[in-house]
Amino acid sequence: MQLISCYIAEAVMAIPDRAGRTTVPTGTVRAGTVRAGTVRAGTVRAGTVVAGTVVAGTIGLAAASWAVAAWLMGGMDMGVATRPGSVWFFAVAWATMMAAMMLPGAAPAVARYAVAYGKVRAALPFVGLYLAIWALTGFVAYPLDRPHGTLAAGAVVIAAGAYELTPVKRYFRWRCREYPSSGLRFGLCCVGSSIGLMAMLVALDVMSLFWMSAVAVLAGAQKLLPAKGAVDIPLALALIGLGLVIVFAPSLIPGLAPSMM
Repeated sequence: MQLISCYIAEAVMAIPDRAGRTTVPTGTVRAGTVRAGTVRAGTVRAGTVVAGTVVAGTIGLAAASWAVAAWLMGGMDMGVATRPGSVWFFAVAWATMMAAMMLPGAAPAVARYAVAYGKVRAALPFVGLYLAIWALTGFVAYPLDRPHGTLAAGAVVIAAGAYELTPVKRYFRWRCREYPSSGLRFGLCCVGSSIGLMAMLVALDVMSLFWMSAVAVLAGAQKLLPAKGAVDIPLALALIGLGLVIVFAPSLIPGLAPSMM
């Protein structure tokens, strides 16, 4: 409940209109109006109701997706030797995983979009397009998700860490945090921001709940928190360090490679 309250507060603190402009309350509340602002108290209350409903629905869908993903992935976790199964099974599993991993961090953006239009149902096409973009990335991941060695896995993790330090990453992360004009654009920007982390997931074990959870936490935090070099640089270096460990001492990472490899 506390997490949902924080999401609602972030969504309603600055209520955008349909053009993306924001009106932030800056004065003292007097008899239902906000001095030096144009947002009436009634509008704020209505926005809070819309945001709360949308955030609760988004988090609920994410929670259900986690349960379905865990069921679909049962018994398939074999580290770098994991086989993806048929293309259709992988597509369903991937789409479910993306909903589970990417919706929590997107909840404030979805709520802001719905508040701007004043309708809960405005969130439906936004979420649909956002998840469609992530689902389509599965058709890129599928041919790459084949059994491989720890050397290849480590190299991908090192590349993912290096990507965190690039201007491209910073640009897409910034775009992923600004006011969302559509689910399509928001999805494309968030894919650009998290593409390195998703490549890391595919390399380490796309059917692992542990790695799925770790990537979900990182991707979600980067959507919700502003970029800070004091945090982002150590994170990138930590990923590069993890990649080096996988290359030179893979046995230190439990479950990464089956015992026969």
